[in-house]
Amino acid sequence: MTNIHTTQENHILRLQINRPEKKNALTPAMYDALREAIEGADASDESRVIFITGSGDSFSAGNDLNSFLSDPGSAAPAQFIKAIASAGTPIVAAVNGVAVGVGVTMLLHCDLVYAAEGAVFRLPFIDLGLVPEAASTYLLPRMAGYGRAAELLLLGGAFSAEKARDCGIVNEVVAADELDGLAWSKAEQLAAKPPEALRQTKMLLRRGTQKVVQETIDTELGIIGERLVSDEVRGIMEAFFSGKN
Repeated sequence: MTNIHTTQENHILRLQINRPEKKNALTPAMYDALREAIEGADASDESRVIFITGSGDSFSAGNDLNSFLSDPGSAAPAQFIKAIASAGTPIVAAVNGVAVGVGVTMLLHCDLVYAAEGAVFRLPFIDLGLVPEAASTYLLPRMAGYGRAAELLLLGGAFSAEKARDCGIVNEVVAADELDGLAWSKAEQLAAKPPEALRQTKMLLRRGTQKVVQETIDTELGIIGERLVSDEVRGIMEAFFSGKN
């Protein structure tokens, strides 16, 4: 059981992160399931659009810290990030609640993002002694401007769906009970378009940045690997799990 529910309907591959008791925090197995689904959609004529959402009151609280620390060398998170960053299939995300860490950075690689009123976002990498991931250090300044990106990444505080929209992370904010229907209707609109032209247009939109995005992902991952074995991170994690943070 990977806690990733997949369904296929009207040429749309729906991926629902379904671990609500842990606020949809991602384990290596869940990362692998998401990556395999994305790669499968790219290789299939059946899936013209990927739709990602969460369950319960969360989109995703990011990495599951227990599994992350028990297997810090796992390649699953990096492989997922590279897969979503290079996906040829258009991706629509419906952010139904809490989005933390990779729950936010994955959105930077989605093509259309819709969020519920009351959804809360946070990028707490520095507070964990780490650096940002998923080329967010490159993409966020381009989307939001340097000042806003620095505020989100350096301070790491929580921010609203409306601020996420103003920063270019989210396309539209809607009432929670309207979110799934609206986002799904946008996915259906994409799926009804000529599929080859759709994928080629996405490729052209990203063509000018794809190389630097992949390079930034690799640079960030290299630094994260160094940080994970540092005394600073070890102390932060020990305090976290002892309840002293």
